[in-house]
Amino acid sequence: MALPDVIEIVPLDKPVRAEITVPGSKSITNRALILAALADGEVTLTGALWSEDTQIMVECLQKLGFEIRVENDPAEFCNRNITVRGLGGKILPQGGTGTIEKPRELFVGNAGTAARFLSAFVCLGDGVYRLSGVPRMHERPQAALFQALRELGYRVESENGDDKLPVKIFGGRSRGDETQTKEVGIDQRLLTSSPTKKCRVSIEQSSQFASALLLCAKVGNWAIEVIGENAEESPYVAMSLKLVEAFPKKGGTFQIEPDASNGSYFWAAGMFDMIPTWKPRRPHLNFDTAKTASLLKELLSLFEVTVVKWPDSGWQADAAFPLFVTTTLVSRKQHLADSIMTAMILAPFGMLPTTFTDLGRLRLQECERVAAMRTELKKCGAKVLEEGDSLTISPSCKSGSLAHLAAFSSNIFRKFLCKSDLHGAEIETYNDHRMAMCFAILGLKVPGIKIKNPACVKKTFPNFFQKMAGPPPNGLGAEIWEIKNGERTRKLSDEDLFAD
Repeated sequence: MALPDVIEIVPLDKPVRAEITVPGSKSITNRALILAALADGEVTLTGALWSEDTQIMVECLQKLGFEIRVENDPAEFCNRNITVRGLGGKILPQGGTGTIEKPRELFVGNAGTAARFLSAFVCLGDGVYRLSGVPRMHERPQAALFQALRELGYRVESENGDDKLPVKIFGGRSRGDETQTKEVGIDQRLLTSSPTKKCRVSIEQSSQFASALLLCAKVGNWAIEVIGENAEESPYVAMSLKLVEAFPKKGGTFQIEPDASNGSYFWAAGMFDMIPTWKPRRPHLNFDTAKTASLLKELLSLFEVTVVKWPDSGWQADAAFPLFVTTTLVSRKQHLADSIMTAMILAPFGMLPTTFTDLGRLRLQECERVAAMRTELKKCGAKVLEEGDSLTISPSCKSGSLAHLAAFSSNIFRKFLCKSDLHGAEIETYNDHRMAMCFAILGLKVPGIKIKNPACVKKTFPNFFQKMAGPPPNGLGAEIWEIKNGERTRKLSDEDLFAD
């Protein structure tokens, strides 16, 4: 059965000891799928995420002529072992290449990685491609990427003239390759070109623009200059570069690590009664340093709820999530990626106000996340102040309710009990998977949290609610109810809780 339109999360009545397995990283899976298609040989991705976003990428690659085999992963229901037969940089769609009159259609849904990565990838092929998605995807920015592709010599034609999707992209080399342009039937005059294969790309709005180009740069013989604030420190740009370096280009096997963003929800579930109060004066940590890795390992060992095989490669910024949960300043650019939203959910239970900064990119994702978090947290009674691209969230504990219970010898954690002023509400998810998962975790602590459109979690974590409701130690053991007309109608079973 499908997830109901509205569900209610019942707070846990006692602490839980659990070891949760989360599916593979979406960011790594979709990057690895592109690299596997570019490889010269057969590559098997083990532990790859199988969700809406990654299925979209697989379907698009299959339409582009790639042979892909998908097999179940016995260790995790929402993972797959995906084998891709790479074509060494060639794109050979069945039925031939697209034309101006009838381009090869690629539907990307609301998957930003698919939209951006495929925009660059199809430039390596011949013919004409049309990328489109859901209405929200048509609102999301693409201009910096499209301009960079034009600088490389490709024609990119946004249908609405706004440098967003839907878009037609003309594959092929830059002006001067007369043989190729004749073969694909494109008039030479239609190709915009530059004398070199060099471009600059800004990551101010999304680092995916740079990643899209970097993944294909070697095969396309492109020289990419990444510009924008903290361009050299962008965690997702760094992830892409490390993946390109580590990937088996001649075929082989590549392991996808668990998704740290999705794992943050389960760390958070165990943090309501054990909240870190260590506050570095400058919470800017280099994840690669031995000191930081040691500190993170020490922190994780203190929790009753843990995530199996927590990533330690340094590729995912959100792997550092426990270090920044109740620091007084958390930056979307310097500290955390999507898990910064999970930290916002915990902030009302902290001891001091927390300011979340550099949130501009959150406004351009699956929904306008800054406004969404402010609106829905306030709906629950949280104290939230929005200033520019920052949110400051103050403690919502009742006066005198903060009781210090214990201190660990490490002096990193203090355990305390906070009777919160937060209350239940019906949460609008804006068809955003992270909104649904964040507020579902809040429902483990605050009575009366109801989640609208919970099935939107299928984008990256289809069995999320099954993990919440499953019995410990593999789940949290939470009760989840169907809601109709504001009332509970039935307690949902495991088969009811899968998002498809």
